[in-house]
Amino acid sequence: MRMQRAIWIPVVTGLIKKGDQILLGKRPEGYTLAGQWEFPGGKIELGETPEEALARELSEELGIDAQVGNLRLAHTHRYGEKGVLLLFFDVPFWKGEPKTKHHEALDWFRVSDIEKMEIPEANRKIWPTLRAILTE
Repeated sequence: MRMQRAIWIPVVTGLIKKGDQILLGKRPEGYTLAGQWEFPGGKIELGETPEEALARELSEELGIDAQVGNLRLAHTHRYGEKGVLLLFFDVPFWKGEPKTKHHEALDWFRVSDIEKMEIPEANRKIWPTLRAILTE
């Protein structure tokens, strides 16, 4: 019997820092992982580079014009039948004040606070690596 392959979804996320704080959005009701805090970003659309996708998503979700920096971490995680390929990028500069257009809430948090929050399992699994990147 042949096993069914998982469907993999490529997702880009932005590590947006202001001083010692990181921007997170709370996933809205009616969406997968509702109520959990996530790094802003979204799915890569056909024909986009990861950097183009992240700039588009940050414009759509936060209303900012972001300069996407270096890829800092790539990670895969499986949620049942589906998997995600997560690409974490630095966002060193942006124009505009981030405001919620998609999330239930949007706020800045210290790294030490994030580890106590409800975040997606895909992020929790790699939290030691993410924490090291965010505190550089």
